Amino acid sequence: MNLTRKLLAAAFVLAPAFAHAGAIDQLRAFLDDTRSYRADFDQSVLARNGRKPQESSGKLAILRPGKLRWEILKPYPQLVVGDGEKIWIHDPELQQVTVRPAGDAIGASPAALLAGSNALEKNFVLREGGERDGLSWVEATPKTAESGFEKVRIGLLGKEMKVMELFDNFGQTTLIRLQRSERNPALPATLFRFTPPAGSDVIGQ
Repeated sequence: MNLTRKLLAAAFVLAPAFAHAGAIDQLRAFLDDTRSYRADFDQSVLARNGRKPQESSGKLAILRPGKLRWEILKPYPQLVVGDGEKIWIHDPELQQVTVRPAGDAIGASPAALLAGSNALEKNFVLREGGERDGLSWVEATPKTAESGFEKVRIGLLGKEMKVMELFDNFGQTTLIRLQRSERNPALPATLFRFTPPAGSDVIGQ
């Protein structure tokens, strides 16, 4: 499993008031107005062969630029923490921690759309994705093949991000629905710090 897939597995309709704006403008407005963010999420991973999707749920927190916390709570716990310098991926069941430099780990991954800077065109080609399910969609295609993803689709309602659809290079589709979201909450710095538990096997440090 490559790092981008771990970030996701471990591991983001125009409202009347925004009828004049395209989905890309809505995404920019979301990023421009968001310094911190938290939400609950439900995630579903559908394989190319169409077998029963893998379901998970958890919590997301972001402090822009560069800090993130992606915590899967069910069915199996997994934690991803980005402190601005490193990305830590903790699998409690395996007692394993994987660590990578944040720049290499985030780069053109979907996490960069949420936790990165506002310079989206540096890593992605953006285009309007039309209207579907009452949402306006942006399609983001990574400029580098190393991202592990063919494209990411983001569904917005006004300036609120509601859904992310991720199409990876293995033919899998990951659907992430964001719920109970809050923009610009006060987030404790401890959310974005990670110390490997005693006895963990640390890889890549």
